[in-house]
Amino acid sequence: MSEEQQAAQPQLALERIYLKDVSFEVPGAQVFTKEWQPELNINLSSAAEQLDPTHYEVSLKVVVTANNATETAFIVDVTQAGIFLLDGVEQERLPYVLGAYCPNILFPFLREAVNDLVSKGSFPQLLLSPINFDAEFESNMQRLTEQADAAGQA
Repeated sequence: MSEEQQAAQPQLALERIYLKDVSFEVPGAQVFTKEWQPELNINLSSAAEQLDPTHYEVSLKVVVTANNATETAFIVDVTQAGIFLLDGVEQERLPYVLGAYCPNILFPFLREAVNDLVSKGSFPQLLLSPINFDAEFESNMQRLTEQADAAGQA
């Protein structure tokens, strides 16, 4: 392959992965004296920030609130982040890469961190269900297009 062909090839690499923010809270010890039948509320979001012309920080944040018998048993808040090298990626592909591809890479690390914190808090294992970030991205893009169309007609 010539140097020109190599230069034209897009580069995508995970250069660093890290926990950006971690919080685990058990508001009251009385939760340990009751039968464990939790109701979980899970909020997941992602964000991307350009660090320089070829590097982006992508973060995946989850907040899990477990309620047991109408009391908050625990709250776990984890932001897993990664620094990605993106060089030569077409501008129209960038939202997909940052909004679906990179979160797919980060999710297993986020899932492990949440489970570790919950287990160390002496609660039963909490494994977040796998997420299809590709489908979520497509759904969000379709919703944004519909909202833009509706705003344009108003």
